[in-house]
Amino acid sequence: MKPTADAEAKRHAAGIARRLDRAYPAAKCSLDFVSPLELLVATILSAQCTDQRVNQVTKSLFRKYRSAADYANVALEELEEDIRSTGFFRNKAKNIQECCRRLVDEFDGRVPADLDTLVDLPGIGRKTANVILGTGFGTASGVVVDTHVTRLSRRLGMTAHKDPVKIEQDLMRQLPRSRWISFSHQLILHGRATCVARKPRCDACVLSDVCPRVGVEA
Repeated sequence: MKPTADAEAKRHAAGIARRLDRAYPAAKCSLDFVSPLELLVATILSAQCTDQRVNQVTKSLFRKYRSAADYANVALEELEEDIRSTGFFRNKAKNIQECCRRLVDEFDGRVPADLDTLVDLPGIGRKTANVILGTGFGTASGVVVDTHVTRLSRRLGMTAHKDPVKIEQDLMRQLPRSRWISFSHQLILHGRATCVARKPRCDACVLSDVCPRVGVEA
């Protein structure tokens, strides 16, 4: 019997996952944090900003703000100055403060470990919620789809979509739930190190034998 398209896609995904396991066995989130609250704040700050810059900012930020109440009660202008170098600081400060006020008012200052509840909070979309749940709580709620995962999953022929939600749905169908968290971390590392945006290093890629190189110029 000829394999179905779904079966072929899952076999293709499994081959990619095996190679990424060998290349990045200890892949993890590159944001520094020690609690779900710190991860939530760092993830909001990471929008349109490098993780390296965020980690520089949060080194002092997390010493100053120890709880959701600290973020909720500080003057907005002061919080803006504290995170200015991450870019889009006014919008980020507003989202952090409004989110933390909700945490204080509705969840005793704790970050809820539930996808639907998280995405209802200010500044928290599905990607951020997946980061918090997967990295902060170890819960595989979905696959984090950032710019690296978008680019690589398309190049690898795992999806033809550009919409992050549809890309995530494709990846969730092709990968077992046990791989959802690690797979995105590995793709992100691979996207930074090898499968870069403009000139991917295909000659040095651990996925070269299974990658159709969709959209990559010869």
